[in-house]
Amino acid sequence: MNLNKKIFLDKKKLSVDKFLDKVLYNKTYGYYSTKNPFGRNGDFITSPNISFLFNEIIAIWIITEWKKLRKPKKINLIELGPGNGLMSLTILKTLKRFPELANSINYFLFEKSNYLKKLQKKNLKNYDVKWIENFKKLKKFPSIFFGNEFFDALPIKQFIKKDNFVYEKFFELDKKSNIQANFYKINKDQLKLFNNYQCLTNKKFIEFPDQGFKELEKMTRVIKKNSGGILLIDYGYDRDFDTFTLQSVIKHKKNSILKNLGKADITYLVNFRLIKEFFGKQKLNVSKIETQGDFLRKYGIEHRAEIISKKMSFKSKADLYFRLKRLISPEFMGKHFKVIYACANN
Repeated sequence: MNLNKKIFLDKKKLSVDKFLDKVLYNKTYGYYSTKNPFGRNGDFITSPNISFLFNEIIAIWIITEWKKLRKPKKINLIELGPGNGLMSLTILKTLKRFPELANSINYFLFEKSNYLKKLQKKNLKNYDVKWIENFKKLKKFPSIFFGNEFFDALPIKQFIKKDNFVYEKFFELDKKSNIQANFYKINKDQLKLFNNYQCLTNKKFIEFPDQGFKELEKMTRVIKKNSGGILLIDYGYDRDFDTFTLQSVIKHKKNSILKNLGKADITYLVNFRLIKEFFGKQKLNVSKIETQGDFLRKYGIEHRAEIISKKMSFKSKADLYFRLKRLISPEFMGKHFKVIYACANN
């Protein structure tokens, strides 16, 4: 059967988020369910795969937050969307140097793709980690959630405002089984989804992470009950931006959204102002939004690179600093990736 027909089956039309959920996560043909997207042989490279320094800094951040929580005897660490597991691997290796913390950790991975779970299990086979699907099963210890490029992989809804009406974007098949985009007027109940967010007022184009917010709501309930926080690092923006940002990539090159379905990654630019508003409505204490470069520098990535490089050959040192530049330099990921942290007020 034609893949387009498989995606729609008996559905006449699919909202953008439901369409993306099928294309990215369907167990038979979904992108994250059928291939390893990371690295040179994949479609993109994430910070944890660019340099172990990034992962070490996340470990240092965890140590700092553990101390702020007054060194609880037990703590839950939950990585969101752990990719191939390499960030967790470095974090666990690093935390071994801090026995008091290492002995207090319950380490969990929140992963939707069974294919990626196999990769993670292979890379983390020597460590005591568990995979979790329901946050209600977490024991009542302080819980720290953290995710790198987790949020931009969750399906979103898209809307436009025109002539005082709001229309939602849908995909549907034409008579030749080609996928077309069309817009349909929404009702007053659906307006409640985003009407209370100040940063969305006066916007002609709205991308709303309904599924992402439902996941964050589950996490915030755990945090408010047991203390802890959420760290999100992602490709996104914290300024006024009035356009759709859905984008696709395959083999490290841009790809048309509706081409190579199931074979190409599809993400969007995360609206960090919107996430900050969301955390505020959840009554969490929210940090200021900062760039990835500022965050990594604050926790000492340059100093760490300087220490490590002293024992390196010229070639290895050059490679280390090239990778560091990709992480923190404004013209690379340093400015384009943003960081936000929200924690319990208690």
